[in-house]
Amino acid sequence: MAQVIDQYQPDYVLLAGFMRVLTPGFVNHYAGRLVNIHPSLLPAFPGLHTHAQALATGVRVHGCTVHFVTPMLDHGPIIAQGCVPVLAGDTPEALAGRVLDVEHVVYPAAARWLAERRVSLTADHRVEVEGDPARLFTWPSVAR
Repeated sequence: MAQVIDQYQPDYVLLAGFMRVLTPGFVNHYAGRLVNIHPSLLPAFPGLHTHAQALATGVRVHGCTVHFVTPMLDHGPIIAQGCVPVLAGDTPEALAGRVLDVEHVVYPAAARWLAERRVSLTADHRVEVEGDPARLFTWPSVAR
């Protein structure tokens, strides 16, 4: 897959809805350039079934995280996050719908910052964004 992607000489590779674990070789090939969105406020709830996990643990807020991909699943440096309330009577599907609303705002914003070359990684693997935007988006301000 990297050979095909490399033909386009991308500055960044953005993943969305990619539900497979990437090999360490692939991840390292794009170190600092591979970006993913995950449906939880990382570091909480890495992996699958995040909405059900949020409901089962009783958290009051949930959301999504745009992060750089590292060989450790869902543990890369955080670029931006979006949060939504967890409401009484929520189902995983209802919660997922609110998270998706905020994902549709957070990921394009992060992609824009990357395209504008405003995102950098510090020596201690933290993300800095030039102009220091809030990097936190909340629902319902992003609701349809």
